[in-house]
Amino acid sequence: MPYSTLISASELANHITDPDWAIVDCRFSLDDTERGRRDYLNAHIPGAIYAHLNGDLSGQIIPGTTGRHPLPSHEAFTQTLSNWGIDAGVQVVAYDDKGGAMAAARLWWMLRWFGHDAVAVLDGGWQHWESKAYPMSSGVDTRKPGIFIPRVRNNLLFSSADVLKILHNPNFRLLDSRSADRYRGENETIDPIAGHIPGALSAPFANNLDSSGLFISREDLNARFQGLLGDVSPDHAIFYCGSGVTAAHNLLAFVHAGLGDARLYAGSWSEWIANPDHPISKGLD
Repeated sequence: MPYSTLISASELANHITDPDWAIVDCRFSLDDTERGRRDYLNAHIPGAIYAHLNGDLSGQIIPGTTGRHPLPSHEAFTQTLSNWGIDAGVQVVAYDDKGGAMAAARLWWMLRWFGHDAVAVLDGGWQHWESKAYPMSSGVDTRKPGIFIPRVRNNLLFSSADVLKILHNPNFRLLDSRSADRYRGENETIDPIAGHIPGALSAPFANNLDSSGLFISREDLNARFQGLLGDVSPDHAIFYCGSGVTAAHNLLAFVHAGLGDARLYAGSWSEWIANPDHPISKGLD
């Protein structure tokens, strides 16, 4: 059975030389966009290739139209996956140093969006691997290119137009994955306008992790999301964040909890506020 949500460091350690496994280092820092690449070159899981959030997992920013990390075109992402040697028979494992929340879960979601379910995120990330003294490599690792054939599932996506249609609709649940203070509009340090989409509930992605940076149990995740959903069907849940990256952490946790695929408003808050006609809220809804 393929790994499709999380994988432990001990399980991954058994497969680092398996040619049918692709390990992808997704470390990235918003404050220093090349730090992740430097950290990768210094030390990474043996055989891992590097994915840059801005260069590999995002498309072109169009000021006043897109958010900070728009999705790449189908053609561009297909070529990226092919260059990485990922095809239908490859198990992908992504990791970062933010508990999966920076770009590892983003790659996880993007592969599912493209119809590739054999993808998992390393539970505990780089820190957990390092703490267990598992093998490490330095420099650049590569994989033999392949041919990735996408089966795009656009039903996993929500647009700003879709969000406008369901605002305050009790049959849908819009969930904000940012920290609670950013949701309330009290501590916005990244985007130029503070607040949240009207009707959204606060669902910080960080609540998926315990104090050691590992995901909490499936049962606890299920209880968490069921409490947020109330009587709303899980397939009517839509997650967003600042730019469509950390929301994927909630989407990963949602699937791991046994609730199936929710949907991603990929443009998220940074795209929402690019349109001055979009309503915003502050405080608690």
